[in-house]
Amino acid sequence: MAGKTLFEKIRDREIPAEIVHQDERCTAFRDISPQAPVHILIVPNKPVPRVGMAGPADEAVLGHLLLTAAEIARAEGIAESGYRLVINNGPDGGEAVPHLHVHLIGGRPLAWPPG
Repeated sequence: MAGKTLFEKIRDREIPAEIVHQDERCTAFRDISPQAPVHILIVPNKPVPRVGMAGPADEAVLGHLLLTAAEIARAEGIAESGYRLVINNGPDGGEAVPHLHVHLIGGRPLAWPPG
């Protein structure tokens, strides 16, 4: 059996992180290398390696991640000014941790294209 991912260790509080939300389906915490004043990662508690590997059984949790992101954006005070949700998939997509996660980024104007 493979070891826990970094995000599973954060979920289980084996690695310190500033957790801003946790429920039975997901955990959200501040990114240790923020790209904006608000940069929060929202991860499913059940490890899914990447969005491209999610299946029909993951449909409810995928929707929950997005609804949770909107809830956190309101709590962080960035819902009205706007924010970006990013899901990286694979090495060329910028994926660094093999555990699906949503980046909630905001608190400043964001350029497009992202780079």
